[in-house]
Amino acid sequence: MVQDKREWYLTKVYLESQKHSLSFVKLIELITLAFSAAVGITFLVLGCAIPAYNNWWPMFVLIFYVLSPIPTMVSRRLADSLDSASSALVEFCIFLTTGIVISACALPIVLAHRSVIEWGACGLVLSGNVVVFVTILTYFIFFGNEDFDYTMW
Repeated sequence: MVQDKREWYLTKVYLESQKHSLSFVKLIELITLAFSAAVGITFLVLGCAIPAYNNWWPMFVLIFYVLSPIPTMVSRRLADSLDSASSALVEFCIFLTTGIVISACALPIVLAHRSVIEWGACGLVLSGNVVVFVTILTYFIFFGNEDFDYTMW
């Protein structure tokens, strides 16, 4: 009887320690993603604020940063599964996300081509785009399989 309680207690302690270590790993992943997003935004701000460039038009790229995860969240909420056979909704949301990402890359190139911004600023903004969009993609890879019930909303 005492041996069974002891084994039960040790099993409980082991499972609790595993749960805390998993939450610690998720916390480290989240901090890393926040740092990389900050680096991407820093590239964007540098492309605008360096005195040689001194033009804030590239900040409109922030709109694309906000819009890019919305189609993926909509498809995760309304589609049965993203892993199974493809549906029209999932394909359309992927199409919208691709269009948003390409638009975010095209905006600084068009502005630089029309001589609204310098090409150096365009390079910094494009670098920031790559870092931010990879951060958004990584977020959906790390935290996309969370067991979250969307029907609660």
